[in-house]
Amino acid sequence: MRSIETVLALVALATVVATFARRLSVPAPSLLVVAGVIAGLLPGVPTIEVSPELVSLVVLPPLLFAAGEELPLRDLRAVWKPVTALAIGLVLVSAVAVGAVAIALTPMPIGMAFVLGAVLASTDPVAVTALARRLSLPPRVQALVQAESLFNDATSLLLFRVALSLVLAGGAASWGHTLTEFAVLAGGGVLVGALTALGAYLIRRRTEDPVLETVVSLITPYGGYVLAESVHASGVTAVVVASVILGTQATRMTTAPIRIQLTAVFDTVVFILESVVFGLIGLQLPALVRQLTGSHAQWPLYALAIAATLIVVRLLWVFPLSAIAQRHSGATRPSWRVPAVVSWAGARGVVPLAAALSIPHVLSDGSPLPHRDLVLLLTTAVIVITLVVQGFTLAPLVKKAGIALRAGDIRQEQTAARLQLAQRGLAHVEQLAETESAPDFAVDHLRRSWQARIERIQADSDDLADESAGNAYLQLRHEILTVESAELNRLYESGDISDTTRRRIQRTLDLEQAGLTDDD
Repeated sequence: MRSIETVLALVALATVVATFARRLSVPAPSLLVVAGVIAGLLPGVPTIEVSPELVSLVVLPPLLFAAGEELPLRDLRAVWKPVTALAIGLVLVSAVAVGAVAIALTPMPIGMAFVLGAVLASTDPVAVTALARRLSLPPRVQALVQAESLFNDATSLLLFRVALSLVLAGGAASWGHTLTEFAVLAGGGVLVGALTALGAYLIRRRTEDPVLETVVSLITPYGGYVLAESVHASGVTAVVVASVILGTQATRMTTAPIRIQLTAVFDTVVFILESVVFGLIGLQLPALVRQLTGSHAQWPLYALAIAATLIVVRLLWVFPLSAIAQRHSGATRPSWRVPAVVSWAGARGVVPLAAALSIPHVLSDGSPLPHRDLVLLLTTAVIVITLVVQGFTLAPLVKKAGIALRAGDIRQEQTAARLQLAQRGLAHVEQLAETESAPDFAVDHLRRSWQARIERIQADSDDLADESAGNAYLQLRHEILTVESAELNRLYESGDISDTTRRRIQRTLDLEQAGLTDDD
């Protein structure tokens, strides 16, 4: 019962935080972590102990799936080289650097220091996607930071497993064993992810029930994760691969009403799970500090040093690689703008927390594992630091760099695309008229309808130069739809129409109203 109350309290807290985050123009995850820390410091708040299963099995798969579906495959192909350099090279360098700092500053032995380095080596797809979602980054920059955070987990998880096995067994690792484990972890994750995507695709192509398809979509990330972990592959990689593949097939698998429903359901699920996990990260930090009171009084210094190390290493890795890439592309003077944003988009979050929580409490001989609590405390503290520092300052940096897409440019691109689609539709209507493959009355009605649509889109395009006229037009459409909705309710109340008719027409009006909201 206590856990249920905690979850409900976190969701309620997140709702309030999200409201203030939008008004303050700050990322909700960062603000939620701060709120969690403050709540954890209040007297009377129970001690929070997060179980590994809650994060790795319940929370992580759907959040990874949602983040992967947002990654365009076309943009991923364009940035695969820098993604590879970041997902492999930067992870290795970061793990070594954090391990070295931990050895120099903390009482941890070499093995546990590199376990900590492996845990914190990769950026977090959930945190990075949540932070970047509200920023209008150029498509390739968005794809770069998102793909890096999605695909660098195989490398960090391999390092984590190797370092942890050395600590638990006290043995030496061979290159052959390490390469085999990497092949199973990464290759097995890719294979399981592809099979999961294929199975989900075949089922959803044959399902027309919105409820059943929603259920299949929700259990797909869990199925891929569990299946991959059962064969000792990377569940994270499996979920990411499955989500990227299925994201490219969305229009082929489902109808428009089902896609609208799935979007609403996943948005709700993602909001609830992000609320729980980021709130738990904040709540857990004061509890971990109380557990280690007196034994590691210098932990804030350790955490700050490790967080600073991660930031500096990322800067030293990204800027030279960006300069080399810009030189090869013919730039005479390398720009700082994109590498600065990419360097700063390195927040840690759910995946490092799940890895730290999975560290066992005892060694292979049954004795307690030393410094496990310190690793968990430093992991949580670094997550909080990166979410707060980088989360609150990423948007101002993007604005300073001037690489964000302007709202007017985005709307102009959308309007141009809508106009081209409407013109293509009208051309098809004319083809139907020429071939006489449709009744004349239907062709005439469609021709008038699509010509009116083109005129409306062109009017929207003209209104881009006159913001007041565009706002007035949208406001009038909202007003007319509100009048129609009121008339629909009057017809129902007077008994002229049934509840079924009312619901179906109201859904049509709601969809049109939602379309207006998207155009705002």
